[in-house]
Amino acid sequence: MKKILITKTILLLSLFFITCYSKAQTASDYIIHYNDVVPKLNSIIPNKTQYYGNPFSNFYNELQNKNIIVKGWIYDPKIVPSTKYYVLKMIFSDMKMFGLAHRNAFQYPLVVVTFEDEIPSQVVNLMDQYHAVWNPTVAQFFSNLKIEKIEFIGVKGYNVEDYSE
Repeated sequence: MKKILITKTILLLSLFFITCYSKAQTASDYIIHYNDVVPKLNSIIPNKTQYYGNPFSNFYNELQNKNIIVKGWIYDPKIVPSTKYYVLKMIFSDMKMFGLAHRNAFQYPLVVVTFEDEIPSQVVNLMDQYHAVWNPTVAQFFSNLKIEKIEFIGVKGYNVEDYSE
C-alpha cells in the first residue's frame, strides 16, 4: 500500500511540475522568435559579400556578435545528385519551433553557405554524432573553410512566400 501511495505521489508531483513549468509552443511563440532573429539576419545581408573568399569563422563571429544563435545545421551537395558536399545550411530554431513553423506554413529563416572547396568527409560522422545540433565543435569544423557564397532564405516575413533575400 505504501508503495502505491509513493508511486501516486511521484506521479502527481511529476504532472504538477510538467504542467507548471512546461509551456506548449504556439504560433505566437514562433512569430515572436521569427521577429527576433530575422531583423538581425537582415542587418548582415547588405555586407555579406565581405565574407566571400574568407574563412567561415569570420562570418560565424559576425553572427555571434549580433547575438544570432545557430540551433541546427544540414550539409548538402552543390549539385544534386552528388556525394561531394559544399553547402552548409544553418537553422535558427530548435526542432519544436521548426515543426511549428512547418505546420503553420510559416517561413523559417535559413542561411545557406556555399564553400569554395569540398567539405571534408568527416562531416558525415559529425552529423551522426551531434544529430544536426549546432555546437562549438561543429563551428570549429567549418571555421577554416572559405566561403564562396551566402544566401539568406525566408527572411521577408514569416507569412511571405518569397524565399529570396
